[in-house]
Amino acid sequence: MLDYDKEAERYDASRGGEPRAAAAAEAVLGLLPEDTRQLLDVGCGTGIVTRRLAAARDGARVTGVDRAPAMTRQAATRLPGAVVLADSRRLPFPDGRFDAVTSVWLLHLAPTPADARAIVAECARVLRPGGVYVTTVDKAAAHNVGSDVDAVLAARPPSPAPRDAADRVAGYAAEHGLVPAGQARFTGRGQGRSPRRTIADLRRGWFVTLPPGAPLAETFAARLAALPDQDRPRPDPVFTLRAFRRPAGA
Repeated sequence: MLDYDKEAERYDASRGGEPRAAAAAEAVLGLLPEDTRQLLDVGCGTGIVTRRLAAARDGARVTGVDRAPAMTRQAATRLPGAVVLADSRRLPFPDGRFDAVTSVWLLHLAPTPADARAIVAECARVLRPGGVYVTTVDKAAAHNVGSDVDAVLAARPPSPAPRDAADRVAGYAAEHGLVPAGQARFTGRGQGRSPRRTIADLRRGWFVTLPPGAPLAETFAARLAALPDQDRPRPDPVFTLRAFRRPAGA
């Protein structure tokens, strides 16, 4: 598992930067009601997407939450006074506070299914009746674009069942009275994997079943190093968003 405090400084540059953030924010905004004024971005990271959400709606007040101190410091430079250091499983806000809640690229990081369920529960709790929760689902699947890099990685030990599987997330949402309210897809611009970049990611802990420094990890690194066009990015991933609404009468 990556250390997101250590990742903070290079996070944006290594994940598509502003083009990817723009694509994500546009897709999220397309699922939010036009009258959204109070928005919470859970797992806001460096705030690169959160800032765009805040700038897109006149009069909107956007709050970001993240549990990694270095990430929140980065986000606070983009959203002064609007970023909170907190655990997404225990949000420090009252019930029904927000018109909309988002969690982009978060649920797949939950240590266990119970943690993912707790995050969705908290997002639902702070959502007002009529409000909308938007989250990414099936993140790992988005990165499988059918490339030669994917063919090499397909032989690695299987990961635990995805915490953000779409059917799981829908079930968690339903447990807390949320109903489906739409979906969208967007391209992770600048995130196409090259063999050399994938080797670097492998050696810093990106792949949970290939611990850095382990003999098996180095076996996969050697297979990746044998691929042609070491610095050519393969196709970008395409991410999926799901939206859920708390019925107005709830």
